[in-house]
Amino acid sequence: MTDPTRRALLRRIGCAAAVCALPGTALARPLMAVTSAPEPRRLRFYHTHTRSRLELAYHDGDRYLPDALERIDVFLRDFRTRDVHPIDPGLLDILSTMQSTFGPDRRFEVISGYRSPITNEHLRSRTDGVAKASLHMQGRAIDVRLAGVNTNQLRRAATDLGRGGVGYYPESDFVHLDTGRFRTW
Repeated sequence: MTDPTRRALLRRIGCAAAVCALPGTALARPLMAVTSAPEPRRLRFYHTHTRSRLELAYHDGDRYLPDALERIDVFLRDFRTRDVHPIDPGLLDILSTMQSTFGPDRRFEVISGYRSPITNEHLRSRTDGVAKASLHMQGRAIDVRLAGVNTNQLRRAATDLGRGGVGYYPESDFVHLDTGRFRTW
């Protein structure tokens, strides 16, 4: 490139930069990714054993809400022993995704949330399908239905999500969801 051509090219680049820097031009503002504001994550529950209800936002779109998480821990406590244990927020995120898939007005019917080791052992001695090291005892599993949604549809949607464990119990009409490795049964 000869020297006069290089100068002409630099002059053109300089003029283009000056035009872009003028107020009112689209390129005068820094380029930013177009994103929507984060949405709060809400959940609606009905506990089939205690007949209690809970509806709340547990995440404001940027962070988990500690007071809401505590309320969920109490709501999903072992209803037999009344023991409370922290519930994995990742499990709540799975529920939130499932709820938004079928409509935010749907309510989860909770069959079992946290289980104390005493309750888990009691259930193991009486029924099949209760794991010795159940993730329920770690606050990482829940057995639910979603009001107005066939449990087989709920199972398929959870399986398609590909997160955690998905167990289907058609005889008892509920779906088990957990934050363990992805697997189905």
